[in-house]
Amino acid sequence: MAIAYIALGANLGDPASTLRTAFAALAELPDSRLLARSALYLSAPVGLTGQPDFVNAAAHIETTLPPEALLDALFAIEQQFGRLRGERNGPRTLDLDLLLYDQQVISTPRLTLPHPRLHLRAFVLLPLADLDPALRIPGRGTLAAWLPAVATQGIRRLDA
Repeated sequence: MAIAYIALGANLGDPASTLRTAFAALAELPDSRLLARSALYLSAPVGLTGQPDFVNAAAHIETTLPPEALLDALFAIEQQFGRLRGERNGPRTLDLDLLLYDQQVISTPRLTLPHPRLHLRAFVLLPLADLDPALRIPGRGTLAAWLPAVATQGIRRLDA
């Protein structure tokens, strides 16, 4: 079994409810088991402003799905939630990003692991810290070492 971490985000409709339902969908992934979920966090959009704030979270799963098969399964869940891929960093009903898969480093046209910007974003690091504050990011060190760098990014915990 491999260990994977997934970022969740949404800012259209009722994003908090969407993420809670998305956790249930992750728990139903084939050949996988949801081990833990983070709290929900509210954060301002990055890149494309003038859109609603995002609700973000992270999930910790155990899976036998290979990385690209897991990515395909995540895309299928996004589609179930009405995700349309349009503008980069634009509004979305649900965004699921595969952040880490064991300690693998992967670079293909479809998938880069670890996620290339995870260490730069409070809305990714803080939910991950809920799951495993000692988590190691391949090629980047510990998650805890990156938290001070994102301390000034606006983010607020919504629930436990």
